[in-house]
Amino acid sequence: MSTEVNYNYLLNEYRTLWNNRLLPADEDAKMILNEAIARELKDENSHPRVRKSSYEKFYLAVNRIMESNLLEMDKQQLIQIHLAEMKRIEK
Repeated sequence: MSTEVNYNYLLNEYRTLWNNRLLPADEDAKMILNEAIARELKDENSHPRVRKSSYEKFYLAVNRIMESNLLEMDKQQLIQIHLAEMKRIEK
């Protein structure tokens, strides 16, 4: 990303997308956000028998972000983080 990322701010914006998801607030925001997105893409918040593929979860996450009321810059940054996590998961 070409602009400086404010992870505390983005973590709060990410929380608005997931009302019922508990995310710690007193740790490193970048680590929390990356871990939450990785869990989301791996579908670790679902029962193993109903889990979707990482590709399906990526599509659903990007769709949720794009349909949200977040600022365009925030949407872009969150999608960039999702892309980076997806690349990491694929390895």
